[in-house]
Formats: sequence, structure tokens, C-alpha cells
Amino acid sequence: HHRKYMSDAPSGIPPLTAEHHRLAQAASRTAHWKRWGPYIAERAWGTVREDYSDDPNKVWASLPHDHARSKAYRWNEDGIAGICDRHQRTCFALAFWNGNDPILKERLFGLNGDEGNHGEDVKECYYYLDSTPTHSYMKHLYKYPHAAFPYKQLTDENRRRGRKDHEYELLDTGIFAQNRYFDVLTEYAKASPEDILIRITVSNRGPEPHVFHLLPTVWFRNRWSWGYEKTRGFAPKPIARQDGPNILQLEEPRYGKRWLIFGGDPSLLFTENETNEARLYRGSWQPFCKDAINDAVVNGRTEGVKNTPEGTKAAAHYKVVIPAGGDVTFQMRLTDNREAPACGRSFDAMFDQRLREADEFYSAIGSPDPGFPPLNRDAQNVLRQALGGMLWSKQYYHYVVRDWLHGDPASPPPPAARMEGRNHDWPHLYNADVVSMPDKWEYPWYAAWDLAFHCIPLAMVDPDFAKEQLILLLREWYMHPNGQLPAYEWNLSDVNPPVHAWAAWSVYRIDKMQRGVGDRVFLQRVFHKLLLNFTWWVNRKDADGNNVFQGGFLGLDNIGVFDRSKPLPNGGHLEQADGTGWMAMYSLNMLAIAMELAKEDPAYEDVASKFWEHFLFIANAINRLGQGEGRKGGVGMWNEEDGFFYDVLHTPGEGMEPMRIRSVVGLIPFFAVEPIDADMITQLPDFRRRMEWFIAYRPDLTRNVASMSDPGRKDRRLLSIAGAEQLRRVLRVMLDENEFLSPYGIRALSKAHQNAPFGINIAGQQYRVEYEAGESATGLFGGNSNWRGPVWFPINYLFIESLRRFQHYFGSEFQVECPTGSGTMMSLNEVASEISRRLTLLFLRNKEGARPAHGPSDLYRDDPHWRDLILFYEYFHGDTGEGLGASHQTGWTGIVAKLLQKNVRA
Repeated sequence: HHRKYMSDAPSGIPPLTAEHHRLAQAASRTAHWKRWGPYIAERAWGTVREDYSDDPNKVWASLPHDHARSKAYRWNEDGIAGICDRHQRTCFALAFWNGNDPILKERLFGLNGDEGNHGEDVKECYYYLDSTPTHSYMKHLYKYPHAAFPYKQLTDENRRRGRKDHEYELLDTGIFAQNRYFDVLTEYAKASPEDILIRITVSNRGPEPHVFHLLPTVWFRNRWSWGYEKTRGFAPKPIARQDGPNILQLEEPRYGKRWLIFGGDPSLLFTENETNEARLYRGSWQPFCKDAINDAVVNGRTEGVKNTPEGTKAAAHYKVVIPAGGDVTFQMRLTDNREAPACGRSFDAMFDQRLREADEFYSAIGSPDPGFPPLNRDAQNVLRQALGGMLWSKQYYHYVVRDWLHGDPASPPPPAARMEGRNHDWPHLYNADVVSMPDKWEYPWYAAWDLAFHCIPLAMVDPDFAKEQLILLLREWYMHPNGQLPAYEWNLSDVNPPVHAWAAWSVYRIDKMQRGVGDRVFLQRVFHKLLLNFTWWVNRKDADGNNVFQGGFLGLDNIGVFDRSKPLPNGGHLEQADGTGWMAMYSLNMLAIAMELAKEDPAYEDVASKFWEHFLFIANAINRLGQGEGRKGGVGMWNEEDGFFYDVLHTPGEGMEPMRIRSVVGLIPFFAVEPIDADMITQLPDFRRRMEWFIAYRPDLTRNVASMSDPGRKDRRLLSIAGAEQLRRVLRVMLDENEFLSPYGIRALSKAHQNAPFGINIAGQQYRVEYEAGESATGLFGGNSNWRGPVWFPINYLFIESLRRFQHYFGSEFQVECPTGSGTMMSLNEVASEISRRLTLLFLRNKEGARPAHGPSDLYRDDPHWRDLILFYEYFHGDTGEGLGASHQTGWTGIVAKLLQKNVRA
């Protein structure tokens, strides 16, 4: 059966494996392989959704980690290595106890934004090792110390440290010395969409035997206490009850009955997923609360668990002593078949089969084209964990702003100030979907531009899911009626770069390459909704109506000399090179989509012409700011003296001044580049006529475009903000290792600002930007991100793509020195490959056996139990490559998988 799908694969398309077949069944809804997945957050406490305080600045304090074990969440659940159904009605996750901790290890610990010296930060060692896109096979590793977890030590030391100090991590405490820890390896294998085998292997890495408590826990999200039974017709309360010595029957109204069958002979503990009012709010003591199992196992207080074997939260309690260097395997099964075995030969055989199928699937993904060599073993491992992490980072995300603002019928009303506070102007937003998260601990909420980048590697393994994600943010219960996309829950109205059209166009082409046919219905759906978003940008972010855009911080946090998302201290505004560059890119993305759709529907030629016109006006404005029609002189964003684009500070009554900071802000305009094949222009005669009219009658606009009149390689035409000479001048700076080019990619800020900081005095106050290669030294945006020197993957990926598009027009004859001053000449494709190579070096072992992203860690370099584990950080030190910020598959860093795949073909 498997060979049939392999042999039937069309030429040039990756061979169809058993996992591809499951994807096809899920897409056609003939089998719901994606109903169950890793859709549980790693952190639900300390989020905006769970904040019901009267102070919007105390989100973390409203529900801290210490309360999380006792408080029934309102919006989302969290757990370790957990799974749930796609509506998060029934949840399963692991809890552990080493006999020393003051609490069960039920969720991952980290510092909130007020505690960490660089903002929020998880303080655990865990890894997403593997996952197929249907989650038919998944693998997760958690490292659990033998000694009591150093909660207080981590908090106190990080709070003591300043912004210029390194973060104090779990490894720094010495708690893993002499290998005194457990490796907890969790694997899932689906025998069918509703039959999930679970295998947990616990290895004692230490020199002595040690006790280990495992508590696989199942619970129902608490929906019954909201008070909507009458108004919204909520179904009856779910229940878990004992149905045999080692069997739990789970009865949930939406999905019916299923069973959790445990191997071995554990004891079963039952309680309710209810808030412990006595502990948190000094209410009267009541049994059967969310933390009752914790109190029973850790403190011996059994009066809190239920005597009757039923409840809305239950756990199986295994207690074993694991010898030094030994391991113990636990097996269980979540299934719709009560008679299914929880262990035995068939159980192990299913794991073997699903792992083999996962290997076949990733073998096809890693090197799908014949004639190209496969990745080496180390690179395969990086690619597999990058994509596995992307897939583990799916989360059921629930946020209904109207209910959050008004409160639930059975709960006290939220503070009155909430109706005029955070997100009050998004009452239409109704999110209850599985969404790709940037990081399920540090960012357990979607971010619009992060999600766009996630979809590129996701499309490698599951283009249908990637397309669904892009459409989701455009649906009427996400997108604002005015056309704005929601940024993230901290402030839905913040503005992220408009990269949604780029992502949609990219995913369309990846999908078309894989399947041999493009999904035009998808392309049409996103295009029509993006028209609304484009209009919002034009109407809201062009302050003077002259095709120059602001946008605010645009996801680049502290890159500016001051907070670009707030009113400027002099009452003026910034003419933003990045905002204007993004909009030029947006115009070209929409133009490319319209031209693709116009191949079969001539009506789109009119729209294509409109976006071409938009681009011409934006390109003219950014190159000739202040010198256009109806304006009296001024300062252009393109600085001819420096050969660079700059933001321009516009002060009423005082004119304009360039902010001469060499940062990626000035490189983003080069993302606006689109080569157009000659046959495409021939196929669209109406578009060609309009184009020729503009070239003939509006030379004032078209002369700022790289070359619409001069044919390039293979008679292609080029739409670009930058011409050939501008490109050469900027690349001379960008490829200078003393400026932007680091050993591991393109820095966000030129290293030249290390010795020559930029400063400006406004209204008597001095503002300053200097090169910071590592963590942020400022508190802007919480201080947990830094764009003043580190390497960021999303921007680098767009550099690579843009260079390849320029090459498509100029050909190999166009060469530049790389690195600047080296005497080595390269084509633009070769430069793109060199940047890509440097980025992948962050994760690959060097000749000393170290991965630069892991910093100076002997464990990650030498220890056989650590050296093949990969962390995918948010950003990277501009000089050393050490990983910084969020550490666990921050979604856009997963795009390294696409770079590895492309580098095979470079």
C-alpha cells in the first residue's frame, strides 16, 4: 500500500509516504488525524487573557506561577509534553516529583517580565525532538534534576542582575553536576486518529539510585463554571471515572466516550479542576480543588482528593526507584477502544512503524529533488528538530475579547476601567483555534508577522496547515472591521510589518512546487481580504498622504533612537524607511498575486495595474522625499552622501532631518524587488499597455524604478526601489564584516555604531543608539528583545530572497565583493548562499564540536546526552552567535529548515 503512493508520485514532486497519505485524509476530512495534537501551552499563567486585575500593568502579578497550580484557568490550559483535542476539551500531560521539590513539576517554571533581568524567560531544560505534521509520531525530552528545583535561587539571582549582565540559567546553578538528573522521554504514536499510544521512558543519568514519581494526568478544561448554561446551551459537565483497576473512562459531551488505559499497577487519584479559593483568596477551605493531587503526593494531605473514583481531573501515580544509569518505561493508551492493550508486542510494533514512517517522510522533505545530495547527519538532525519544534508549537488559542471585557455571568465583573483599556476596541475578536505560536512558554499567543514567517517552514511539511493559518488571521473574527490585522494579545492594535501577502505568495509557490498545481482558490481568498488590509495601511499610516509610511515600531522593538510606537517628544513624526519599504514590498507582493490570478481571469489585470501604480508612487516618494508634487524641498530617505536609506524626523515648522543610523531599517527598502518575466507581460496585454503608458508619459515616476524599460536577463523587467548603483553601494556596507556582516548572518545594526554611537538632542533631552551585540540594555518593549546588533532570522531570510530576485534580473554578470575588502567577487546568488551558510552555522557543529547558538557550554559540546539537542533561539549575538531571547523554537527561527533544504541545492 505504501509503495503504491511512492510509485504514483508525479515527476518532480516528493515521493508520497504514509504520512503524506494521512495528510491527504486530514485535508479531505475522511480521517481526522489532526484532531489530537500538542495543542497545550507551556504557560497559561501571566498572560493578558488570565488577567482580571484592576491594573493593566500587572499582568504577570495577576496570575503568577505560584498560583497556577491552584487556579482553574479561564482561557487556556498548560502542561508538560501534553496533548489535547483541537477544541481543548480533554487534556493530557505529565507531572513529576523527585521526592525533594516543594511542589509537583506540573508546568514549566520561568520568570515573569518583572523578575527577569531581560524580561520573561523560561528556566527549564526541555526539547522538541520530533513530530510529523499529523502528530502520528511525536517525541519530547525533559531534563528533571534529582535535587529540589531552585525556584528561589533563579528568581533572586536574575532579579539581582542588571540589563548588562547575562541571564542566570538553570545550567548555571550546577544542579546537573555529576549527571544527577532524569531524562524523561515522552513519545506518542497514533494507531488511528482516536487511538493514541503513549510511551514514557525515564532514565536516571546519575551515579546513584533515585526515586521517581510519574503522574500522567488527564483533565477537562473548566467551562462549566462560566455561567452560560442557559444563554449559550453549554453541554453537561464532563467526567472521568474509574472503569477498571487501571482504566479511566472519559466522558466529554462533544467527543463522547474514550478511555485512558494504564500499563502496570498505578494508584488512581481524583479531584476537580476547580480553583482553591482558600489558598488564593483566603476563602473557606474546600476539598477537591485543582491542586489536591499535588498536596496528596507531596504533602500527604489526602483529604483533598476524592473518595469516589471520579472527577474532572485525575492522575495515575507511579512510584519507582530507578538505578544509577538505568531506565524505566511506562506505557499507556488514550483510545476510543476500551479493549485496546496498553502494552505488549503490538504496542511496541506501532511505535516502530510510526517512527519508520516519520523517517521516510523527513527523508523526502530533506532532499526531495533527484540529483541532489542528502544533508549530512548533523544537518538532518537540525532540520528534523527545527520542523519538529514548529509542529510542537501549535496551540489551542482562546481569547474572546467581548467576554473578557464584560466578564462571565457566574464571575465577579472585571474592573470598569477595562472597558476603556487594553484591546477594548477589538470587541469582535473571537479566537478559539489551533494556531502556530512563536514560543509556547514565552510567547503563548500569536503574533501577526511571526505567524507569516512560521508558514514558510510549515509549508515544507504541511502546506494545507500553512494556508489555513494565513487565512485564519484574515477571517472576520480576527481581522478588524477596518482591515487591520491583530498584532498580539498585549496590544491587538500594535502594528506588525505587512508581510502577510509575502507569506501567502511564498506558501502558494511552495505548495505549487510540491503538488504540481497552484491552489488558486486559496490565493483568491487571501488576496481579496488583503485588499482591505492594504487599504487600512494606506488610510491610517500615511500621515501626510504622500506615499511615505510610519507604522510605529513595526516589530523592531528598540531599533530606533526613541520608541517609534509612541508620540515623539517634539510633537512631530517619523517618515519611516522601513514602513515605506514594507509598503513597497506589500505592493509588489499584491502585484505578483494579481498577475498570477490574471493568467486565468483578465479582471485581475486592472488590479495588477493599480498595485503597479501604488508601487511607483511609493518608490518615487522614498527616493525623492520632499521633492515631489506639491511639496517644497526637503530631505530624502535615500542619502546620496552615505549611500543608505534613513528614517526622516519631521518636525512641524522646523523641516526634516535624517536619522543617520545604519540599521536594518535602511535595508528593508531592498526587500521591494520583483522581476517580471517577459512571457508574463506578453500574457497580460492590458497590463502591458498601462505599463508602457506610464513609462512614456510619467518618466518622473518610472525613472526611480530599477528598470521597467530596460530588459534584463532573458528580457525580464524589474520593479525595485533600488537601482543597480544603489544596490552596489548598500551591499558594500551590508557585506562589510566591520558593519553588518557577522560570522553568522546580517546584524540588525551596524557594528560601526560601537565606536560611533548615534545621538540626537530633542527638546533638551539626549537620545542615543549604539551597537549592542547581545541582550538589550534598554527597557523598551519590556527589554526582552534587542534589535541593536544581534542577528535575526526573519530579516536575514528576506535579504536572501531579495538577493536571489535581483539575480533573476541582473544575472551572474552582476558581481560584488563579499566580504567587502576580501577581493572575492560573488554573484548575488552566491552572496545569498553565503549569508544562508553563515546562518546555518549557528546550529551545526563546528570543528570543536560546538554549536555557536549554545554559547560556551561544555555540556552541549561534549556530553552525549546533550550534544545532539538543539535550542532554536529568538535571536543571536551579533559577534559570537550565542542564542538569546526566547529559547524554544521561536517560530521564525525554524525557517532555518528552509535554508538547510535550499542549501542542498545552492
